[in-house]
Amino acid sequence: MTGKLTLFYQSHSPYARKVLVSAHELGMLDRLDVVHHETSPTNRNDAVFAQNPLGKVPVLLTPEAGALFDSVVICDYLDRLAGEGSLIPREGTARYQALRLQALAQGLCDAGIAVRWETERRPEALRYRPLAAGQTSKLLEAYDYLEAQAELDGPVTVGQIGLATALAWLSFRRLPDFRERAPRVANWYDRFNQRPSMRATPYEGETQD
Repeated sequence: MTGKLTLFYQSHSPYARKVLVSAHELGMLDRLDVVHHETSPTNRNDAVFAQNPLGKVPVLLTPEAGALFDSVVICDYLDRLAGEGSLIPREGTARYQALRLQALAQGLCDAGIAVRWETERRPEALRYRPLAAGQTSKLLEAYDYLEAQAELDGPVTVGQIGLATALAWLSFRRLPDFRERAPRVANWYDRFNQRPSMRATPYEGETQD
């Protein structure tokens, strides 16, 4: 298949950045027309809703499969388009290590977003401290798991990309720091963060509620 793909993107979304870093790593950046769209649960973006009924980015517009949404689905599509197995190993232990790491990275972002709602974004009178504490504990437990169990070296996978973009977002949003709790992970992240794909896709901007 030839031709451009359109990526609905947001420069402060960890999910969108994972897709764009993956495209860089796959050598597919010249295939993408990247269009920035601001979205939030309280600020409707009709152009995004027209393609994704959940109203969220990233969304990838494709000629043969229509609009694809959720970064997991989009990364799978790009991986297959570039040559199946480039970022998502085809089979065996390596495949499930990559997918598990991607799932953990998604969960870090989900928990971090929930913490932000209860500490910054929701009106102060409506914030619920126990929920913020519970979501923070998920971040800390995940840091401990990564430090003790995650296999982070080796060929670049979607799991590594997801983790690096998640950790970068947590730092960007000044959420509980992983560095003291997971120094091995921090050392890996500092190396990964120097990759051209990461350097070309910095976070910027604020959520427009």
